[in-house]
Amino acid sequence: MAALLKLPSGTRDATELVEALLVAAQAREDTAPELAARWRHLANSIGDGLDALPPPRTSD
Repeated sequence: MAALLKLPSGTRDATELVEALLVAAQAREDTAPELAARWRHLANSIGDGLDALPPPRTSD
């Protein structure tokens, strides 16, 4: 399934979301390991999507 995220700062916001999900997953690893695994998987999926984007264009 695909999703469209509209973020004001573009990939920078998406990168922050990935980082926040990974930090949250680490914090819940002992108390809610299934939730932590879900958040880690979600972060990895978003990261893979970011990696698949074409590089930004630079203006000359």
